[in-house]
Amino acid sequence: MADVMTKEQRSQNMKAIKSVSKLESLVTKALWNKGYRFRRNTKTMFGKPDVSIKKYKVVVFIDSCFWHQCPLHANMPKTNTDFWRKKLERNKERDKEVDEYYINKGWNILRIWEHEVKSDLDKVIEDISSFIDSAKKINS
Repeated sequence: MADVMTKEQRSQNMKAIKSVSKLESLVTKALWNKGYRFRRNTKTMFGKPDVSIKKYKVVVFIDSCFWHQCPLHANMPKTNTDFWRKKLERNKERDKEVDEYYINKGWNILRIWEHEVKSDLDKVIEDISSFIDSAKKINS
């Protein structure tokens, strides 16, 4: 299928897409304010986790309901469905590969859905904090 945009329009459109979501920024800012120190989107780590603390072997992923196909809110675009089905299925497969990688290496992995952050940010921050604190005890 031919692109409906010119090469320049598509380029501008893709440049406007941010690699760090607003929800991710909300979560990381709140964690930082609680005193947790971590790295964001560590490019050298497999799967580029949203939050990583190597010292305690902690990785946290904040997954978009659309891109990672949340069981509650996933939807399939009405056009170009073949492309989207393959794309979104591959995203889910990659998530499983990333999970297995970290589990096999003995890391503590946590996945948070976008809708959880939107519905109750305080609870998400508390859950992540508890997760990090328990990993500290295990890896200290």
